[in-house]
Amino acid sequence: MIAVRCNLRARGHGLVTGFNHTGIVVDDLDLMVNFYCGDLSLVELNRVESNAPPEGNHTGIAGSRRTLVFVGFEDGHRIELVKYHEPASADRDHQMTRIGTNHICFNVEDIEKVHADLSARGIEFVTEPIIRETDNGRHGIVYARDPEGNWLEFIE
Repeated sequence: MIAVRCNLRARGHGLVTGFNHTGIVVDDLDLMVNFYCGDLSLVELNRVESNAPPEGNHTGIAGSRRTLVFVGFEDGHRIELVKYHEPASADRDHQMTRIGTNHICFNVEDIEKVHADLSARGIEFVTEPIIRETDNGRHGIVYARDPEGNWLEFIE
């Protein structure tokens, strides 16, 4: 296997020019929108009913029906919550070490407040926030799961 280092070129000069969104397939769309918009204070930016033609669309799933809800901030990375109506979604794998497992990382100003507020709302955290004081200031980190078990990371 050949190791390839990431390019150090300026943004916009490579094949990829930036990030657009991260998609998460969900089971209970209302629950997840309430969590991301209510508990995390993101904004619902767009909602789309997507019906693929019988020959399929860009997903390669012929005849799929799904609802797409984009949440986030107007000027930043967005999360696309995808609810498949047809075909039904497969079960989830909760193993954090499984290849392909992902997580979403959020920047926060007060990690202990985030931990306390979300814990009070029933959100499961892996540990208490881990706080380190360095020459560059205070840094905190903690992992949690959203209501459907997707991994979340919070960094202060």
